[in-house]
Amino acid sequence: MGYSTNVYKKAADKLTLRRITAQREADERRKEIFRRLPRAEELEKGIASSGIKAARAVIGGGNVKEEMERLRDENLRMQSELRVLLRTNGYEEDVLEPRFVCKRCKDTGYVEENGRTFVCACLKQTLAECACEELNRSAPLSLSTFETFHTDYYSAQRGDNGIVPREHMEKVLKRCRSYAANFQPNAGGLLMCGATGLGKTHLSLAIANEVIRRGYGVIYVSAPSIIAQYEKRMRTWGETNELLDMVTDCDLLIIDDLGTEYKNQFSVSHIYNLINSRLLAHKPVIISTNLNMKELEQHYSNRLVSRLNGEVEKLNFLGKDIRIAKKRF
Repeated sequence: MGYSTNVYKKAADKLTLRRITAQREADERRKEIFRRLPRAEELEKGIASSGIKAARAVIGGGNVKEEMERLRDENLRMQSELRVLLRTNGYEEDVLEPRFVCKRCKDTGYVEENGRTFVCACLKQTLAECACEELNRSAPLSLSTFETFHTDYYSAQRGDNGIVPREHMEKVLKRCRSYAANFQPNAGGLLMCGATGLGKTHLSLAIANEVIRRGYGVIYVSAPSIIAQYEKRMRTWGETNELLDMVTDCDLLIIDDLGTEYKNQFSVSHIYNLINSRLLAHKPVIISTNLNMKELEQHYSNRLVSRLNGEVEKLNFLGKDIRIAKKRF
């Protein structure tokens, strides 16, 4: 999964907090129960000391097998007595144990199976949640879902081009849903073209929502902001720039507002190199732009347009600015 170091750290911190909280709450319950039931504390101490007694029996020699069987039987008897004592006093039998959010990994994020270590599903989910939080810093991710994208705002009248914007955008929405539902690390890319206010950013973030929920790493950047990061790296050469490390390695890169960055040789070359490197590595990229293909060629180069034509699927956004229509309701 192509999550940033910051996302991994946040997820690990969340699991650590869960684990510490569960252990602290268990300690508090234990103190209260031992205050009420001193015998429960005696039994727990006795159970815990069984291991030490077993080790001493092995070191001490003699009839080790017989002594180990006696210690085992004594341990089982104390466990049984403790369960009965707790149950008869209105407690659950496992009340003294920490109540971890994930019982499978005990909130560590990892599980051992057949001598191998695997990432637990709870860590994958926490990573996705932290990735959403990170993305929400720069984009209204919680507001941009497929459910909140309404084609009713688009005209139902046939335009001069013979196309009904609402019908066309229903097809675009369906395609975006399908792309998100079937996303894979080699899913290919999308180029969303159309005028301002037609829902390009909304649908690209709706895809991000679904892709993140499925456990993939998503980076969302605007074209101006990514160029600013490249300029920053030039000024601070040698320092780590996590965002620039991630834009080439993440599972899905979303570049919003392509063409709105300040145009010069520096920005044109870096935008081309970024998109080209993603396409060469068969890594998905979603690009939204207010420019058409001819304008993209004029703004960048024939090389970029040629790569986009050959490698990504184009989605045209039609109609009039729906933000104006939304204000009427």
